[in-house]
Amino acid sequence: MGRIYLSVPHMGDREEGYVREAFASNWLSSVGPQLEAFEHAFTERIDRPAVALASGTAAIHLGLRLLGVGRGDEVLVSDFTFVASVNPILYLGATPVFVDSDPGTWMMSPALLAEALADRVRRGRPPKAVVVVHLYGQCADLDPILDACRAHHVPVLEDAAEALGATYHGRPAGSFGDVSAFSFNGNKIITTTGGGMLASPRADWVEKARFWSTQAREPGPAYHHLEVGYNYRMSNLLAAVGRGQLEVLDDRVRQRRAVEARYRAALEDVPGIAFMPEAEYGVSTHWLTCLTIDGTHFGASRDDVLRALAADDIEARPLWKPMHLQPLHERWPSYGGEVSAELFERGLCLPSSSSLSLADQHRVVEVVRRSARRTFAPGWSAIEGSATSPG
Repeated sequence: MGRIYLSVPHMGDREEGYVREAFASNWLSSVGPQLEAFEHAFTERIDRPAVALASGTAAIHLGLRLLGVGRGDEVLVSDFTFVASVNPILYLGATPVFVDSDPGTWMMSPALLAEALADRVRRGRPPKAVVVVHLYGQCADLDPILDACRAHHVPVLEDAAEALGATYHGRPAGSFGDVSAFSFNGNKIITTTGGGMLASPRADWVEKARFWSTQAREPGPAYHHLEVGYNYRMSNLLAAVGRGQLEVLDDRVRQRRAVEARYRAALEDVPGIAFMPEAEYGVSTHWLTCLTIDGTHFGASRDDVLRALAADDIEARPLWKPMHLQPLHERWPSYGGEVSAELFERGLCLPSSSSLSLADQHRVVEVVRRSARRTFAPGWSAIEGSATSPG
């Protein structure tokens, strides 16, 4: 039996074909036809201009700079997230202010955000921006979040690093904020092995981000610079991979949703397990299948399950450790925190690759069920009858 990983790239012939084209043309650097084609296809997908970058973190960094975030400013941001949502705030000399999650969605709480916005304004510290994070393939509840931000004239950056392919009231994740950021890291639903995308309804902002991402070199033959820039551009070679991946995004969404549905069917009879709720306002990609474990009813703790999976050479992870509990960020202001802390304490991500085989998923389910230290019916028919292999 081989190791089962949490989330692996799922490649096909399209990607290889475009990479061969890039090699044949000898366009391998941060310019070239594959890069232009990838950006064009992405723009068509989310209906706003986009620029391909070296990482999702780079997209957040440039996005915050476009919004005017600088030294001494405050930025409200989701507490329950990966650290890359927050670190770019520090790059710019600003201060993050954390906002807890809604237990019904696990995303940023719109009510708590409205409270935080009003409180910062009363203190004479209106935030420069809000970073709302879409987690594990699901969108935050954007309508009330955007309404609260508009009421205080605060722009919004959508961190859609984990949610490409998800929708909110029929519109794609990343098509709502003043700026949006996406990730194509190797574990994401589609990948360029490493990379990201910045998008905005303002084409001039996208062009400014493109300029900054190539060291802010002024036009002309000389290497002439008036602004600080960065080496943040995606290469033509990696864009070739992304171009092929984007063409099969809908298939990957279907496959990840099928993986999650099989887990639900196979574990629904196990007391103490609760899957991440899917909000009625949209469609989640279920980039990762996430659940919480109530040790009292399950018969074992989340950490017991992690250890059992690891002993069987299965990769699984806790949910994100919230920012207010991170030694790096614990000194910053926060609103709430109890919801994200409990999710971290009890939450678990299971292997969710779109190429996950039925046999491997059987193996994961068997270990989870065995960890409960209780006796259950096998439950395998639920997996076998719910969908075919996503491979």
